[in-house]
Amino acid sequence: MDPATSAFTEDDLKNAGSWVMASVYPLVTQCINYSNHLKSPVSPILAMRLPPSLLPSTATAAGPYVISDWEKTTYYHGISLDPPKLLYRSDLQTNPFPIPKGRFPHYSTKTVYGVFNSPLNDVWDDVAPQICKILKARGIRYSAVKAARFVSHGEDGKDSLGPINAHDVSPDILSLLEANGVEGAVVEWYEGAIEKLSGPALLRREDDDAQGSVALFFHENKDRRGDPSAKVFAVSNCHVLRKNTTHVRLAGFRRFQRGLDEIKDCVAGLGMDADLLTRRIAALEAKPESEDSEEVAKDKAALEAKGIKIGVIETFYKDTIAQWGDIARRNIGHVAWAPKISVDVEGHRYTWDIGTFEVDAAKFKSHFKGNVVDLGAKFTPWKLTKMFYAQSGGRTVFKFPADGQLRINGCVTRELLANPDCFDSNGEPCLIVMKDGNTTDLTVGRYAGLEAYLCDELGVESIELPIYNYDKQSGSFSAKGDSGSLIFDGNGRSNHVTYATPAWWIIERIKLHYPHADFNRESF
Repeated sequence: MDPATSAFTEDDLKNAGSWVMASVYPLVTQCINYSNHLKSPVSPILAMRLPPSLLPSTATAAGPYVISDWEKTTYYHGISLDPPKLLYRSDLQTNPFPIPKGRFPHYSTKTVYGVFNSPLNDVWDDVAPQICKILKARGIRYSAVKAARFVSHGEDGKDSLGPINAHDVSPDILSLLEANGVEGAVVEWYEGAIEKLSGPALLRREDDDAQGSVALFFHENKDRRGDPSAKVFAVSNCHVLRKNTTHVRLAGFRRFQRGLDEIKDCVAGLGMDADLLTRRIAALEAKPESEDSEEVAKDKAALEAKGIKIGVIETFYKDTIAQWGDIARRNIGHVAWAPKISVDVEGHRYTWDIGTFEVDAAKFKSHFKGNVVDLGAKFTPWKLTKMFYAQSGGRTVFKFPADGQLRINGCVTRELLANPDCFDSNGEPCLIVMKDGNTTDLTVGRYAGLEAYLCDELGVESIELPIYNYDKQSGSFSAKGDSGSLIFDGNGRSNHVTYATPAWWIIERIKLHYPHADFNRESF
């Protein structure tokens, strides 16, 4: 098959949203940049929050129509390391935001959870587009309209989009919700900007060093004419593979150098451990004969083990440079299919950003395992397992693989996305997911439960599925360079990321082009 070029322009690339893969299937990705140091004006993002009367939530709130500086900066404390600023909320007067007092004040911390089994779920597909129309009728440029459930942990934008405009339009939105049977909801406005994750392609060109991720592999089995095919393809994003890309490489210069640096850091860490053990042994041996002889023997054995590890890793470092240092040796395939990026495919408003490349059999065949994710060492088995068991005694959704490699098995269905069969500590449905990305490695997040309605700076609208950060300590779920990453639940099924397109829809589209695609084979 001759490499196909993608049918889109550079303007298409600049204007379209970026993608991340959902387990076996790709999902569009855009992430909210909550930085307070953005150089350009940012649009407020309208978030629908359900009150305690609908879901177990204890979000707190202050003042007349003007938010105090204290509340602006601390209201969303805990949802990320760099949370957004609150602009306005509709329950400002009825639910005052507490100001900590005393010498050692306690700061309220929030965690974002998905919205399931609420009155809003039944009508969201109807009311969300109407909310967007209300905003546009008022001349308000929004970035995203989405729903969230906040749990507070305590001891018991554009200048024209300030508190006054937010106050004026919020009653219209609340009236719309009440007319559709959703009573007591709260409208919150916060500051943020959509940051596209679309970065340079896998292939390094003359003007940039490319980065991206591969989500999954599949066997073609039969070509479009029905003839037998032994070809294996990899799936990534159209914007990752890019226009005019021919050969796809395993790593660009930056990613390859980062890998070498990680190996050197590992050697340096082991070297420091060895130095400490050497000095400890010398100090113990300088003492008179005593019970310390057993400690000396243990330390010497540990020192010998460190030395062996250092030798193995140093050999690996040298082999990596010798075998892969030349970027031409890192060619792993060539682009086969890269259809035009779009947010309007057959009437759907999901983002379509997909590309495939045929893999080099000579480089893959002997080591091919199918679609598996190496969970790495970022999380201990106990820590990762605990993050999935929000409710003790609940259904087992994750068991850390003995070899640390989680096999991907199908995708989360449309029905399970709407009604997960797992529950959090409050007994509410939840869906915990993971992603293994080129930039952020393995991360854990929470699926939001309802679709988000996005609008970029050019007015291009799309519908995406949000993934929230797991908690403040977990860090961002995704970042630039993660495009094409695999997203999956504890059972190794596909799901969605930061802002994503449903996997069930994407797989339907892939199979229109590759009708006999098999994602489940474990050998080449």
